[in-house]
Amino acid sequence: MEVLENITYDEINIGDQCHFSKTLTEFDLLLFATVSGDVNPVHLDEDFASQSIFKERIAHGMWSGSLVSATLATVMPGPGTIYLNQSLEFHRPVKLGDTLLVTLCAKQKKDEKKIVTFDCEVKNQYDKLVLTGEAKVIAPTQKISLPRPKLPDLQISNK
Repeated sequence: MEVLENITYDEINIGDQCHFSKTLTEFDLLLFATVSGDVNPVHLDEDFASQSIFKERIAHGMWSGSLVSATLATVMPGPGTIYLNQSLEFHRPVKLGDTLLVTLCAKQKKDEKKIVTFDCEVKNQYDKLVLTGEAKVIAPTQKISLPRPKLPDLQISNK
């Protein structure tokens, strides 16, 4: 059984880094469009996308941003983290099959409210920058360790 364990505010040091990686699949792209409601044809329509500046379908920019959120929620600080603020700058498109590596680096701590600011960087499998930004969170103060929730198996149907 896989366990999620947080890193508390007091355990985080300036300069600490963590990583999270995920590959964009067709299923991910369709599911993100479904739950977000973003049905821009550059994400979903091969013919339309082939006429775009990218010449092929690309991921929603916020899919990459959601990986930053996943890293904060499951790696550092982890369970119990409260998201306060996020800035994102997109540098290049993410394409089907791309594997993204999120790197977070703690850059500032504010003791009074237990706020940690992280530099965020996302690169693709070619080590090319996809996204940069900054995230601010309230880090947990109590240690939490729990089983990673099992997500349901999902299917997408075009009925």
